[in-house]
Amino acid sequence: MPVFLSGQEQFAQKETVVLSESSAATVTATLPVVQAHGEAITGRFYQRMFDAHPELLDIFNRSNQATGTQKAALASAVVAYAEHLTGGSGAPWGPILDRIAHKHASLGITATQYTIVGRHLLAAVGEVLGDAVTPEIAAAWDEVYWLLACELIAREARLYTVAGLAEGESVWRDWRVTGRIAEAVDVVSFTLVPADGGPVPTFVPGRYTSVAVDLGGGRGQQIRQYSLSGRPGADHWRITVKRVRGTGGAPDGMVSTFLHEQVDVGDVLRLSPPFGEVSAVAGEGPLLLVSAGIGLTPAMAALEHLAATEPQRQVVLVHADRAGAAHPFRGELPRLHAALPNLRTALWYEDLTDGELAGVTAEVAAGRVDPALIPLSPDAHVHLCGPLPFMYAVRGGLLNRGVPAERIAYEVFGPGMLRDDHS
Repeated sequence: MPVFLSGQEQFAQKETVVLSESSAATVTATLPVVQAHGEAITGRFYQRMFDAHPELLDIFNRSNQATGTQKAALASAVVAYAEHLTGGSGAPWGPILDRIAHKHASLGITATQYTIVGRHLLAAVGEVLGDAVTPEIAAAWDEVYWLLACELIAREARLYTVAGLAEGESVWRDWRVTGRIAEAVDVVSFTLVPADGGPVPTFVPGRYTSVAVDLGGGRGQQIRQYSLSGRPGADHWRITVKRVRGTGGAPDGMVSTFLHEQVDVGDVLRLSPPFGEVSAVAGEGPLLLVSAGIGLTPAMAALEHLAATEPQRQVVLVHADRAGAAHPFRGELPRLHAALPNLRTALWYEDLTDGELAGVTAEVAAGRVDPALIPLSPDAHVHLCGPLPFMYAVRGGLLNRGVPAERIAYEVFGPGMLRDDHS
């Protein structure tokens, strides 16, 4: 199957992203077939690309590869973008592209790698669909890919510039671990400073950093994103890592296990600059922070920031966890309540055995968060972070209560997105 890559330069110069008329007709006609075979195409794509470029395994999340979530996410993204270009979807793509670009920038993705991806993705289409892929169909889908790629390349270039990186400069910087604190069962915080003694970049609460570790034993490098959980502007960064223990036959998390078992004070980790399109303190007026489990980390950065900059702001913290012993940063709540007189805390624990919280007037309930019972100001800005099913339920409940979608920000790690994104 011919693969047309010459469109890269042509589309890179366009200010308005528009699919050519002939390609739009072809893509519209073939979209159902590509969608039906999407995961087969992306599965073959990853196999081809990793066979040809095994070094890229150091960038892609191997756990998501093993579970199939990565290929499913790529298939749905390409199809959804094609629908967007052909007018089949009215969802705004700017915020979605920003989310992808921030993730790519945190991995150090380069423009050159888009050529590799394009070559193998279009070849995979031909291998899966066979003779049905005519040169015209190949050219149309190549155009879709390069429109998407060039939009992302432009966004990522701007992100690298904002991060203070020169063209071609690596995103990775050595940071030395200065502290390790057990926050809860299977949850550890690491404090870090630049190993070269240089300045500590500030960040907006809600941002994350990528951590690259060499797993050893021939397993290569793996990268994961962790929210910055400390105060912006401090003389160090803090990341908080929950150890992922495999259930139902799934393996333990590779990177979280490594960090828990192998990393201690004095060790050096490679971190990226702060990235992420979501602010946990966006807007003015009341703020609602809703989290579950380790999703509390960006909310902690928000509370630390507000304690230093806007101590009178009206804030509601809603957090869900299995039990008090599993609740990270629980011991920091009395200090934050003292610093934030208008902070209200509502907790949901599945096990209330150790639910009492000394020094804090908190509303503690049994079970899972009920969105109908979340304390809510009608003009509140909302930040969500937690497992996808949790965020589905909370976001849906808040929308039903009249909170506009544009005032609900949420943090998603991994390849998933919320359904009806930005609707």
